[in-house]
Amino acid sequence: MFKRRFAGSGYGLLNRVARADILPLGWRCDGNRIRRAVSLDKQELLHRFDEQVRRGLPAEPGFRVEHTSRVVRVIGLWNCVLYAALDADNVDDEIRAQQDYFQRIGRRLEWKVYGHDQPSNLPECLERAGFAPGDEETLMVFELSDELPPVALPADISLRRIDDAERLNDVNAVGRRAFGIDFSALNAEFAARLPLGTLCFYVAYNATDPVGAARLELPPGGEFAGLYGGGTVPTHRRRGIYRCLVAARASEARSRGYRYLNVEAQRPSRPILDRLGFVALTSVRAWEWTPP
Repeated sequence: MFKRRFAGSGYGLLNRVARADILPLGWRCDGNRIRRAVSLDKQELLHRFDEQVRRGLPAEPGFRVEHTSRVVRVIGLWNCVLYAALDADNVDDEIRAQQDYFQRIGRRLEWKVYGHDQPSNLPECLERAGFAPGDEETLMVFELSDELPPVALPADISLRRIDDAERLNDVNAVGRRAFGIDFSALNAEFAARLPLGTLCFYVAYNATDPVGAARLELPPGGEFAGLYGGGTVPTHRRRGIYRCLVAARASEARSRGYRYLNVEAQRPSRPILDRLGFVALTSVRAWEWTPP
């Protein structure tokens, strides 16, 4: 439909379309060619994401995964309801049941809500039950059979893959400077997982100073590799370092046989990921509750 509409319109129009950012969801323009950014439709991608990333999350050092009749929940360093199969008749009872459970074990609870989750008023139900909303993010995917647009690493920056626990301190240093958050409480979990090959990190250095960092989640047996924690310190932003961190992780995931990258993009990252060819699938928001 879209191709027919612009058939014979000329390369100049194609370039104006790309610059104007008016391509429909799921389409991208590479030079003078308009094509689909992903080969599967949105609903099929969401179904695969739910099955593999949310319902199929494997246990790792630092957390366990529990499946009840209605929810998938994570217990440990991260305490979360990651997936729920609910409807209008049982949603309030299930929210109370999860609050009771996490209160018994003395843990705060995060409930991840994606835009396609049911019932459609799940956020309102969580709010009535005392949950507080976090910032809205966007679930985006990139199909790894494509290539990302080329980006040059600045001449004074080197990019290194982190495979040893000692270098996690450099990742934490970037987190403190880029986000104002100390992630060192997760060091023991990450150190235990590094030899398993289910995650890795990339750090950008200016000489010996860590100025950017990012994590790649590599769950076994699935099609999706996850991008998390990507950030650059303020003094080195707008230099292409974030895009280089995305490209390094895309290359790593592709070499390991993954088909897609997924990322829950915060507002500042989404325009960059849009330009790289990522496709927005749905919204995502974490709702948090602390036992009284």
